[in-house]
Amino acid sequence: MKIFNYQGLKTLVLLYLFFLTPLTAQYRDYKGIASSVSALGKEYPNVCTVKSLVRTEGGKEIWLISVGRGDKDSKPAVAVLGGVEGNHLAGKELALGFAEALLKNSGSAEISGLLDKITFYIFPDVSPDASETFFTKPVYEKLSNSRPADDDRDFAVDEDPFEDLDNNGYITLVRIQDPAGDYTECQDDNRIMVQADISKGQKGSYFVYTEGIDNDKDGKFNEDGPGGVCFNRNLTFNYEEFGEMAGLHPVSEPEVKAVIDFLYDHFNIFAVFAFSPQNNLGQPMKSQERASAGEASSSSGQSAQEQGERRMMQNRKITAIMKSDEKINKYVSDKYHEITGLKGAPPSISAPGNFMEWAYYHYGRYSFSTPGWWFPADKDKYPEAEFLKYALENGIEDVFVPWKEIKHPDFPGKKAEVGGLKPFAMITPPTEKLPELIAKNYEFILSLASMHPELEFLDVTTEDQGENIYRVSLKVHNRGLLATCTEAGDNNMWTRIMRISVECGRNQKLISGRKVQRIQRLEGDKSAEFSWLISGKGPVKITAGAVNTGIITTTAELK
Repeated sequence: MKIFNYQGLKTLVLLYLFFLTPLTAQYRDYKGIASSVSALGKEYPNVCTVKSLVRTEGGKEIWLISVGRGDKDSKPAVAVLGGVEGNHLAGKELALGFAEALLKNSGSAEISGLLDKITFYIFPDVSPDASETFFTKPVYEKLSNSRPADDDRDFAVDEDPFEDLDNNGYITLVRIQDPAGDYTECQDDNRIMVQADISKGQKGSYFVYTEGIDNDKDGKFNEDGPGGVCFNRNLTFNYEEFGEMAGLHPVSEPEVKAVIDFLYDHFNIFAVFAFSPQNNLGQPMKSQERASAGEASSSSGQSAQEQGERRMMQNRKITAIMKSDEKINKYVSDKYHEITGLKGAPPSISAPGNFMEWAYYHYGRYSFSTPGWWFPADKDKYPEAEFLKYALENGIEDVFVPWKEIKHPDFPGKKAEVGGLKPFAMITPPTEKLPELIAKNYEFILSLASMHPELEFLDVTTEDQGENIYRVSLKVHNRGLLATCTEAGDNNMWTRIMRISVECGRNQKLISGRKVQRIQRLEGDKSAEFSWLISGKGPVKITAGAVNTGIITTTAELK
């Protein structure tokens, strides 16, 4: 396996940090993203193409940046997605920042050589309708697109949105003082409201709601605001019928369909990398737990692990990562921690219909996901209180709105206050951190790309068997770290089958062995052996591979 030149890479990262200083770093709105994407296509026409896949319900383009040399769609590829959930603003900056850094350095020997072998498909923001709420007033976190929806199923659409009751431009929380309430002040930080835990001797004294009023008088607050479907809940794996923001059916949204149609059509993609709440880089996925000793003894010759995987395959629905894929996920996760320096990852958020799991279980590709940034926290403490502590220690200001008393029309005669953490605060790093985060994630994605499956021929031999007959033997070796496909994708119709073929000359004849045959899945640094008997002298051309591994050829001379 060829090791990428990391010393040269680190130099490029430092150069990138120089060009993108904290003075210019910022979160870009939809128009800013579109302008930056367009500029890349114009500045780097030899290695970059830009196009819009579709428009969302809100009329915003889903942009695709393709980076590579030559025929981009005929080489192994990595797909990179930002904005998988609309409130994760850092993800779209990290995805677009990766594209910008890659193209800025595309003239260097290291990156130019990589682009000769690998294509990158980059989707900067697949949830532009949702992410735009960061740039509007009042500011609130939104996950769904702009499709009108009856979220509370009361036969009215978008009728109960947020209201900015204290007119400060942010949607936070409302707390109502009431002895019957189920919330209390957090012991770690009394600014934070938490549900009372009777096992700890706590009693509630507040009701807590999102900031707004009960417009439709159904006892719920802000449950049916503008928009309706979340990209990251509209995929086919583990889709939740009638789920919140799940859509009328899987892949109901034009942006979801356009993205996965593109991925399905591009068999050359071997790995997918997403910036999303799912975090199998912070916390790797785990394969199915081993069966008990009793279960293990009930099937002769099979380990408990093998029995578990056999049961999953018999059910024809894989619900846990396969064992060999788990090892790769663990290695790649360790590499991510090593390169980014991020530690103390929070537990990965599992949600029905999410993109990361779809890319592995249904698309059958290596699938990696990370929010790109998080703050270290004690898992046994309240995350909101831990964040405020982190913000104080790191000089992050203006993240909390102090509680302020208001008159709430739905609670006459009761003390009502508005306050709490500002929207986006806990999941959005300060702008001055963006250059370093972009540089580190850029380095990691290049490291991941350099692990790509890569075939080579080894031990090519020809033996004269007499009577003008020759035996041709060789090995097909995967010198990459990643397998030629995931174990989960080995029998997936969306994974191209590797083939090896022999092309005899006009005066030659294949006596033994098949002209075209399948190459079984090869893990990293593994080989498969092949042999043929051929009558007649002259060159014999042998071709092996698939579009996601690269196609290799060699010639054996029979003489």
